[in-house]
Amino acid sequence: MRPYELTVIFPTEEELYRQAKETVSATLKANGGEIVKEEELGERALAYEVKGKMRGRYAIFFANMPPEKLVAAEKVFKLEPNILKYLFVRAED
Repeated sequence: MRPYELTVIFPTEEELYRQAKETVSATLKANGGEIVKEEELGERALAYEVKGKMRGRYAIFFANMPPEKLVAAEKVFKLEPNILKYLFVRAED
C-alpha cells in the first residue's frame, strides 16, 4: 500500500457535500484503502465554472491504498455528480 493525498472539491450545499463526502470515504474503503486523516479546507471561489458552480468546498483525504485500485476509485469519482473535481497525488513516505 502506498500513501496518497486526495484533494476533492464538493458543492457548497450541506446535503450534497455530506453525501459526496460519504461516497468518497466508502469508495476508498471499498477499494482496500485506509483513511489516515481528513482535513476540511472550507468554501472557496473557483477560478472558473465547474459543473455550473462558481464556489466549492475543499477537503483533503490522506489515505493508504494499493496502487492498482486507484483506477477503480477514479471511475467512481468521475461518475459522481456531487464531486466537482478531484486529484490523487502520491504522498511522500
